[in-house]
Amino acid sequence: MPESQTNGAAPSADRRYGGHTRFELELEFVQMLSNPLYLNHLAVQKYLDKPEFIEYLKYLQYFSEDKYIKYLSYPGPTLRALELLQEERFRKEIIIPEVVDRMVREGFEAATAGLQR
Repeated sequence: MPESQTNGAAPSADRRYGGHTRFELELEFVQMLSNPLYLNHLAVQKYLDKPEFIEYLKYLQYFSEDKYIKYLSYPGPTLRALELLQEERFRKEIIIPEVVDRMVREGFEAATAGLQR
């Protein structure tokens, strides 16, 4: 959790939610954003239309800070998705199957670039 949220104190970091810290839950969630199919699911379920959810996505941008990037398994796709979700146009377009398909294809191509086929 960002220090600004805890004012440098650790007590809230010890709090558990289903056996996990808030940071662990936020880390798990933010990493799921790198999956275009999950982004589409969020759009279909109308989460991307809710102002409070958009604020939460804005809050999660703390993962782009150097001291938090190291915890991301796939920082490139995760942070790119988080960046795109800040844009209203993207939040509206991710519901379109062709947009999702393009993102999946581009992600696969990026992940396999340089591999022999």
